[in-house]
Amino acid sequence: MAELSLRGIVKSYGDLEIIHGVDLDIKHGEFVVFVGPSGCGKSTLLRMIAGLEQISGGELRIDGQRVNETPPAKREIAMVFQSYALYPHMTVYKNLAFGLETAGLPHATIDARVKRAAEMLKITDYLARKPKALSGGQRQRVAIGRAIVREPKLFLFDEPLSNLDAELRVQMRVELSKLHADLAATMIYVTHDQVEAMTMADRIVVLQQGRIEQAGSPLDLYNHPANQFVAGFIGSPKMNFLSGVLAAASQQSLRIDLSGGGAVEVPMPPGPLSVGEALTLGIRPEHVVTADGGLPFAVTLTEQLGGNTVVYGTLAGGQSLVAQLMGQAAVKRGETLSVTLPPQCCHVFDGRGRAIGTVTQ
Repeated sequence: MAELSLRGIVKSYGDLEIIHGVDLDIKHGEFVVFVGPSGCGKSTLLRMIAGLEQISGGELRIDGQRVNETPPAKREIAMVFQSYALYPHMTVYKNLAFGLETAGLPHATIDARVKRAAEMLKITDYLARKPKALSGGQRQRVAIGRAIVREPKLFLFDEPLSNLDAELRVQMRVELSKLHADLAATMIYVTHDQVEAMTMADRIVVLQQGRIEQAGSPLDLYNHPANQFVAGFIGSPKMNFLSGVLAAASQQSLRIDLSGGGAVEVPMPPGPLSVGEALTLGIRPEHVVTADGGLPFAVTLTEQLGGNTVVYGTLAGGQSLVAQLMGQAAVKRGETLSVTLPPQCCHVFDGRGRAIGTVTQ
């Protein structure tokens, strides 16, 4: 296991700075997921930790030791990439053993490590096969096994499941989580898929344009996003955002008038807000409720997913809204529903997208 410390980490290409002073601590045995849209810097940050990208500024420490200038091979790190990068002419056994043989380890040690990794990953029956005789999921297990046999301090995963189909991705998510529990290892995992992040991470680090927007447990980020970007990125379907203005405020609540009609009174103190100030009200699709006497909601599309129904439409003022209803709701395009936005489930953001407050769920 390893403990990792990033202090003021910067990455520049000439005059172009793409990672802007990242500070982050990762504990022994933690499973941390870097998540964000394409181009946010998550893979670049991972490659700097691995030593595959030069650090332009700041300090990186592994177990208290500065490693900025330490070559990748001496950082005791194993990295699993999006591509499997297996040797096609070698058997699975040889693919797993090759790095250890190159390092000059005794045959008995190599054999024990390979068989242990194969057993953990359920690929023992495939050790005599070559990669072309394996499925995509089996090849990814071999790539992960090649990292396990090295017994590194730190595992790095760069979107390792992106080449797999949907069913295999779900299966491999479960297996990677079990692997983390079995190894009690420190792992950093990069993905653009927030579902992977939510289901696997002890802690999620949300990145945008080379900066950390928020870091915390999956439910911390889900229930208490620091800003509108995090609120919209975490959760599927994504959070609804409705524009409005602060109509009235007391010590205990805010009344927000929505653009196009309707109002919501949210139980939270106003902070530094002024009446008439433009605000954004956030509410997750699963928290929208159909009830008489609510806001008119014109349905434009429905998605029947079996266990729930996702309904797309617009409110009276033309603002888009998505509602996720439990079960197989009999809702059709062209209908008008009546919906309410429970105040205890609402989030409020100021004109710069910063969270004013989040009602405790």
